[in-house]
Amino acid sequence: MTAPLITQAVPADRDRVISTFVAAFATDPVLRHLFPGASYEELAPAFAGHLFDRRVTAGTVWLADGGAAVAMWDPPGPGESWPPAASYLPAEAAARVDAYDAVIHPHMPVTPHWYLGVLACDPRFAGRRLGRAVMQPGLRRAAADGLPAYLETGTTVNVGIYQRSGWTVDKHITTGALTAWILRHDGIPVT
Repeated sequence: MTAPLITQAVPADRDRVISTFVAAFATDPVLRHLFPGASYEELAPAFAGHLFDRRVTAGTVWLADGGAAVAMWDPPGPGESWPPAASYLPAEAAARVDAYDAVIHPHMPVTPHWYLGVLACDPRFAGRRLGRAVMQPGLRRAAADGLPAYLETGTTVNVGIYQRSGWTVDKHITTGALTAWILRHDGIPVT
């Protein structure tokens, strides 16, 4: 099998990234909680576009094979202030996003770290290890900085996938109908 081509995303990749995100998270319990029912098809693209726009100019979005998989990272530090969810989502959806963030963010470390905010693989390309490959640039940056990397996920399947890539569970959070895991990666990237 040929190694995937990993490239740094540019603003022109926005539509492909949104498409991959929407397809990848179509059955994700957290995204379906944030955008229930038919609202997913309408609101998930706006959410994905916002996440991409925040990170692409920092140079922390990478694509595998032209966008078949995408990793969106936040580097350590305060970063830019992000517009509130209400600036790009209807009030009810923005309130769910803000409530989810209010539950998760207190469990994230306050010490410097890299944060893998999105790892998405278009389901048509599943099983090719594109997700593992596209997360490597961010893990290399974290290792070069001597810092851990963190992420959160809402499925046990993803926990297992991440663990096979060298991540360990740092915290398990249950609130209402949602469950989330915070995972940590230390050291040299797993290839």
